[in-house]
Amino acid sequence: MVLRMANEAFTHPRLAAIYDALDPDRGDLEEYVRMAGWLGARRVVDVGCGTGVFALLLAGRGGDVVGVDPARASIDVARAKPGAERVRWIVGDATALPPLQADLVTMTANVAQEITDPETWRATLRGAYEALRPGGHLVFETRDPSARAWEGWNREASRSVREVPGGGVVESWVELVDVSGQLVTFRRNYVFVADGRKLVSTSTLRFRGREEIEGELGARGYALREVREAPDRPGRELVFVAQRPSA
Repeated sequence: MVLRMANEAFTHPRLAAIYDALDPDRGDLEEYVRMAGWLGARRVVDVGCGTGVFALLLAGRGGDVVGVDPARASIDVARAKPGAERVRWIVGDATALPPLQADLVTMTANVAQEITDPETWRATLRGAYEALRPGGHLVFETRDPSARAWEGWNREASRSVREVPGGGVVESWVELVDVSGQLVTFRRNYVFVADGRKLVSTSTLRFRGREEIEGELGARGYALREVREAPDRPGRELVFVAQRPSA
């Protein structure tokens, strides 16, 4: 299996340990919980599960959940949480999943955009398809490039100082590094006030257009069922609902 490389925010143990505390509002996941219910999904594969917030949320509601992520440090954080034994955790990515016969495969937050290499993206879609049962669904979100979200990624708009349980006071901010076609690179800065240590996590996201995504889904055998606006980011983010056909 070739692992998609994750950035330092997920792979560095010290950053993985504070990730949830620095991003405590995960109200965006409620829409995915509702969709899992609407689709009647009991067996769910959460690709790019990170520290396991969504996987554990579904497992706590009785779902049969597999959490997949290439960052071992994030999986270690997930495995240490209450109820983690209900989830099957896999250190890896979606390019070579076992045949899980899943009802639903999800990619929440920035996961789909973090897969920047075109061939890896196609392999991810293929892997998700193979992990689904016939009739199962793939649901993921991506920012609408026309909204140009990166224009607000700067220190002034993003700086925060928070007390993190077990980590002390942490100052953090985001700064834009580069925009090159569909690829947008930004840097997250973290300063641990107690010891003055600064850690940096650099990420690149690919901002694919809606037509390109629809074409890629069709080429991988999916039937596109719906494209909806993300309720927490109307006008800025799209949620794709695709299905592996039953026959």
